[in-house]
Amino acid sequence: MALITCNEVSLAYEGKTVASNITFSIEEGDYLCIVGENGSGKSTLIKGLLGLKQPSSGSILPGDGLKQNQIGYLPQQTPIQRDFPATVYEVVLSGCLNRCGLRPFYRKNEKQLAQRNMERLGILPIASRCYRELSGGQQQRVLLARALCATRKLLLLDEPAAGLDPIVTSELYDLVQTVNREDHISIVMVSHDIKSAVSHASHILHLAHTPLFFGTTGDYLKSEPGRLFLGGPHGTESL
Repeated sequence: MALITCNEVSLAYEGKTVASNITFSIEEGDYLCIVGENGSGKSTLIKGLLGLKQPSSGSILPGDGLKQNQIGYLPQQTPIQRDFPATVYEVVLSGCLNRCGLRPFYRKNEKQLAQRNMERLGILPIASRCYRELSGGQQQRVLLARALCATRKLLLLDEPAAGLDPIVTSELYDLVQTVNREDHISIVMVSHDIKSAVSHASHILHLAHTPLFFGTTGDYLKSEPGRLFLGGPHGTESL
């Protein structure tokens, strides 16, 4: 059963339709990259998947018992968010809030989950440091650990490598791929970097206000959008 199914979805931003006629599904274990030019509706679609924006037409339906507050989310960071005055541990632990319900405290198992995710992402030694003092790469690891505390099934990432240097970017992509393969958590990632997308993702959704392509990465490489955006007769010349 699909975790999320989008059927003929159109989305608007400030009263203007930015994406329309989007149909696709996210299955367990998928790694979907959403690519396209600026303004093609990628980030707006992510907000739709999170339930933060309702479609102007069509439907976005969760399945397999997935609730929207059980989706892990790593957003684009704003300068204010980068300056957040909390410890690494506090930020990561806040990912367990949806498990608390009305309970105003964290249980032992939630604290242990936060610790395991910090250890896994190599940030346990800096658990007591202030988040705003960290490098961009460290902050993204903290936010990824926080997102993992929120989900067992689906992780959404909106341009997670924006502003990071190539080495840190590669490390982040490797971490995300490990989460996908080892934990079987489905990944949906918005990215401007189509080359990295096709080297990591199992599926590609290419938007240009309307979908240019949705399918497997292998089929994307053979498609007209893939050839145009990646270069070469088979879309692989510049990989």
